[in-house]
Amino acid sequence: MRRPSLGRWGGALRTPVGIVATIGVGTIVVLAVIGPVLWSAEASRIDLNAVSQGASAEHWFGTDALGRDIFHRVLVATRLSVSLAFLATAFGALIGIPLGALPSLVGERLGRAITGFINLAVAFPALLIAIFVAAIIGVGARGAVFAIGCAVAPSFARLTQTLTSSVIGADYVAAARTLGVRRVRLLTRHILPNVAEPLLLTTTLAVGEALLALAGLSFLGLGVQPPGYDWGRMLSEGIASIYVTPIVAIGPAVAIILAALMFTLLGETLAKGVAGHTTSRWDERADDLVPSVEPPDETVDIGDDALVVENMNVAFPGGSWPVRDVSLRLRRGEIVGIVGESGSGKTLTAMAISDLLPPTARMTASRYAVLGRDPRELSDAEKRKLLGRSLAIVYQDPMSSLNPSLRVGLQLGEAAEFHHGLSRAQARERSVDRLRAVRIASPDVRLRQYPHEFSGGMRQRAVIAMGLMVDPQLLIADEPTTALDVTVQQQILRLLRDVSGTSHAATLFISHDVAVVSQLCSRVVVMYAGRIVEELDVDTLVNGPAHPYTAALVSAVPTMTSDRTRPLATIPGRAPGPFDRSPGCPFVDRCPVATSRCRAERPPLEPLGAEGQRVACWHPLTADALREQALKAASEREDVAV
Repeated sequence: MRRPSLGRWGGALRTPVGIVATIGVGTIVVLAVIGPVLWSAEASRIDLNAVSQGASAEHWFGTDALGRDIFHRVLVATRLSVSLAFLATAFGALIGIPLGALPSLVGERLGRAITGFINLAVAFPALLIAIFVAAIIGVGARGAVFAIGCAVAPSFARLTQTLTSSVIGADYVAAARTLGVRRVRLLTRHILPNVAEPLLLTTTLAVGEALLALAGLSFLGLGVQPPGYDWGRMLSEGIASIYVTPIVAIGPAVAIILAALMFTLLGETLAKGVAGHTTSRWDERADDLVPSVEPPDETVDIGDDALVVENMNVAFPGGSWPVRDVSLRLRRGEIVGIVGESGSGKTLTAMAISDLLPPTARMTASRYAVLGRDPRELSDAEKRKLLGRSLAIVYQDPMSSLNPSLRVGLQLGEAAEFHHGLSRAQARERSVDRLRAVRIASPDVRLRQYPHEFSGGMRQRAVIAMGLMVDPQLLIADEPTTALDVTVQQQILRLLRDVSGTSHAATLFISHDVAVVSQLCSRVVVMYAGRIVEELDVDTLVNGPAHPYTAALVSAVPTMTSDRTRPLATIPGRAPGPFDRSPGCPFVDRCPVATSRCRAERPPLEPLGAEGQRVACWHPLTADALREQALKAASEREDVAV
């Protein structure tokens, strides 16, 4: 969602319909303010000699049963009619918006119950709800406001629920939850600001609907009571004389219709203006500042291991196992890469480590330790403190990691305020330092800007700076360079290397690009179909991978010496899905050296060859086999070219 902008709304209001709606609503508001001040005396003056008269030069809309001028009474009733409509709409929004946001913030069972209640309330006609509530609370203006508020609340709740569900899965919301942001602040700071625009437009439309509903209640005798009067009350009083002097009923009826129409037109105009708006981007500016990342304020003696995961599995309902038997070990200061095709389980592995899996997912592991502690054995507060202060995540799409409705400075400072207890000024100073560390020019100016004012490379740097706010000892970078051009990609890789070396943080770098991983990482983990099929150092990855899948990934990367006259190397077939239960090797259908044993037995991940190398393959490739495979692939490419 985009942040509300008066500029785009102003453009919509300059259209013919927008001008009419603006003038109409402005006139109604002005009449509501000045009407009782200027015309209360004329509206209350009783003239028994002019009882129930029709339209005349002296009484444009005629008179009522006591001879009071209906035209002036319509003008005076504008204040009560409009103010009650605003109050009813505000009350409905106050009930409906929090109710609609609750299913995304509470547990699954309670969330389903709240959703069912919202669906049930929406199914009932709003006017029936209003009459029911008014009959319980009692007749009068106050009861009518509560009744209409309860009637419009379900529509607000349904809209908020829909909008919130589209925001709640954003990376910046997940990051805020990891930081330990409470539900109320999560709602008011990270969720509602990003859905405020459609809610504001709906509120404008709801005022017009509330006007009609309040007029209906007053017409039925459930709303405003004598001696007070609004347009609905006046319509009820004039309906008895409609066959004799119809003008006495037409005056308040026209006022009700015009007021509701103007508010509806205004809401529709603003909605069209927002829908047709596009946001501009600022060009990226860079400087030659040298990054400087301070060492952690608090050091924890955890030995060399920052992360240890053994036999980790991630399951979803229905028998889906997208991650299976994954074991990882990261030492402090080490950069380890995870490579594999899309759908191989790389991101889910990172989400499981970060405790950011969806509620429906279930993670199991024989061992799971972050900085020497098992998050599963900690309370929620202790888990947030451990993961929020020691772990940082850099996502693939920085725009989804940054809250579009908050300035960058507020988002960076939030982590420092929560976990380091810094004041707003101290958090700002720290944010400036971190932006400077990631080579963003004019950091004090950039803090006051919104994410859409940053270019793609600057947003990615800002996300890295956000991770550095808590001095992490474990950094997870989930394809942070995929959407960037080559120049910016190299800058981000250099920055990650500098951050890891300066802060001595362990880094888990996820990518599908073997070339990028070979530039940054010292050790590589290859995943396929949710499993680790090989683990090796970078030199072995380039010169002699043992698993046929790893060798195919390496051969698919073009180099400066590649023959451009030949087609690019590809891996035939497709990977098995998360529901696959075949007993053999998952790569068997795509493997050039597969045998019957590969189909019958799954190979374990065992040490092989170079120090630290592990491979899950019954027929690991040797140097001769690699040369033979390369010659065979080259021959096949030549045949295809011919």
